[in-house]
Amino acid sequence: MSRSQVRRPTGRLGFGADDAGCTILHVDMDAFYASVSLRTRPELHGLPVIVGGGGNRGVVLSATYEARALGVHSAMPMSRARRVAPQAVIIEPDHRAYAHVSRGVMSLFGSITPLVEPISLDEAFLDVSGSLRRLGSPTAIAELIRARVQDEQQITCSVGVATTKFVAKLASTRAKPDGLLVVPADQVIAFLHPLPVGALWGVGDKTEEQLTRLGLRTVGDIANTPVGTLQRALGQAVGAHLHALAWGRDERSVSPHEPEKSIGNEETFEHDIDDPEIIHAHLLRLADQVAGRLRAAGYVGRTICLKVRFADFSTITRSRTLPRPTDVGMDIYDTVRGLYDALGLQRVRIRLVGVRAEGLLDAHDAPQQLLLGEPDHGRREAEVAVDELRARYGSAAVRPARLVDPDRRRGTPRPG
Repeated sequence: MSRSQVRRPTGRLGFGADDAGCTILHVDMDAFYASVSLRTRPELHGLPVIVGGGGNRGVVLSATYEARALGVHSAMPMSRARRVAPQAVIIEPDHRAYAHVSRGVMSLFGSITPLVEPISLDEAFLDVSGSLRRLGSPTAIAELIRARVQDEQQITCSVGVATTKFVAKLASTRAKPDGLLVVPADQVIAFLHPLPVGALWGVGDKTEEQLTRLGLRTVGDIANTPVGTLQRALGQAVGAHLHALAWGRDERSVSPHEPEKSIGNEETFEHDIDDPEIIHAHLLRLADQVAGRLRAAGYVGRTICLKVRFADFSTITRSRTLPRPTDVGMDIYDTVRGLYDALGLQRVRIRLVGVRAEGLLDAHDAPQQLLLGEPDHGRREAEVAVDELRARYGSAAVRPARLVDPDRRRGTPRPG
């Protein structure tokens, strides 16, 4: 059974009634972007609605559950979404509204407990251990949050209540949409072990296929497999990681912080440049820098942005949302180079280029392929090795092989 086949019931749920010690909550808005957009379009409630760019080259930002039932999902190309759900209503994103609602939701969380760890605009972990005396049991607090989100923002959310972040997040996913799931401490194993392996964080489709070939189809199968066997098949870190999760072990605490909204670098040239090859080289340099900063900060980026400023100081930006968040420099470079080439510029003089990663997620929490041997994974391993060399010998010690120094050819960069 794949992750897409995991049943997601609605309404209030309770895996068990005893929430003692279950002070970690994961709160996730339901179809956030679509739900916010529909607040001003009540006539569209109950219909398949897609939030995304009007053109065919964009991607789906969000979709209502009615559209998801037809096969539409986030990051799907809009051209494909139109084919999959031709009857769906398509509306343009309203990022200002999303930011406004997000601020309101995070403010609500802050009124419950100071221990709030935002993961993105629409989800966060909360540690409510210090709020029990004032607000009641963890379940009561979860119900309070759900009611206030509905009353104050006119959208719904789902809440997972557990003893650890991993189980709480998995519980909120299982509770969607508009649900509440409590996993008592003494029932964590009973909750986890029947689930398909695809329910574990970090298990993508290819890793799931590998586990299936090993005869491991449930989380319980992984738990009952010697950790050494998993490490030989998947690598030391991955095998140990999955084995620990399969037994419900997650030592991370809720760490309050304000997540960075984006990480980027840009270069302003000493002389305007009109040579695409030189621009490509600068984009490679910038992508490498941005990826290094992402890895150092522990983030991956979902949306990659290109900024181009021309000799007359006019500026354009282009962006693309990736199917899977990344902190790999070559992934970022491939994306921004594609965005740049799509502009079709013919010897246009350029003053500045910039590369930025947005939609940042905690690298540990973000969905990713953990199977060793994948091309993308090999890229990342190589870049992590370069990080270590640079930390020892300096930032200029190692560069991508394809990065020919454009300064020696034309257009020496200066900080922009």
